[in-house]
Amino acid sequence: METVRRGYEPKDEKEFGPKAAGKLNAAAQELVFLMDRGYDTKSASTFVGNHHLLSERQRLALARITSTQAALRQREEKRLPHAPDSLVLDGFNVIITLEVALSGSLLLAGMDGTIRDLAGLRGSYRVVDKTVRAVELLLGRLDELGVKEALFYLDKQVSNSGRLRSLLLDKGSAHGVAVQVELHPSVDGQLSRMERVVTSDAIILDKCGSWYNLLRGLIEQEIPDAWVFRLDGMS
Repeated sequence: METVRRGYEPKDEKEFGPKAAGKLNAAAQELVFLMDRGYDTKSASTFVGNHHLLSERQRLALARITSTQAALRQREEKRLPHAPDSLVLDGFNVIITLEVALSGSLLLAGMDGTIRDLAGLRGSYRVVDKTVRAVELLLGRLDELGVKEALFYLDKQVSNSGRLRSLLLDKGSAHGVAVQVELHPSVDGQLSRMERVVTSDAIILDKCGSWYNLLRGLIEQEIPDAWVFRLDGMS
């Protein structure tokens, strides 16, 4: 199986290193200030990014880290403090983030307490050397938390979604969690209407009925050396 560092970008060590941290912190504070006062997120990001001469990747990172105070309050109200008996999971979102963590690539601590990545999913996905470990860690965590049923949603149109479905079902049989996997043409839309959701997708978090922050505890406990970029006092 191909050895891949999911989400790895050589420039990240410089663009998110100690010397860049001060600039990114200042830019994040300005971005939140503008968004909290009703400025459009895209235009505010462009203005702040241009002012601080940020790269496209740094701008994308800030957009994924920051949230308005209104959004943070709403998400916190819907966050489940304890894992319920059943969960629905944004499959690619969760597994890719774990693959990135296992690869030692850049992760982002969001203001809402989630952990996100910059790997992205652009219609294609392939199972790599980190995938099996990511799935095993995920299912092990669900078992440990006492979750009895886990329904994974995978984007039907994404390549190799069927292979990942088979892997989840195969590994699920070795844990005390009843695993189901559904290939769906519109995962974001489906999860946005559901309860007990596991995802770091901000759009889904804002629309779903309730959510559980599974990945943060899992990564901190099982992948303690993962590279998580944090802004001062904002995560």
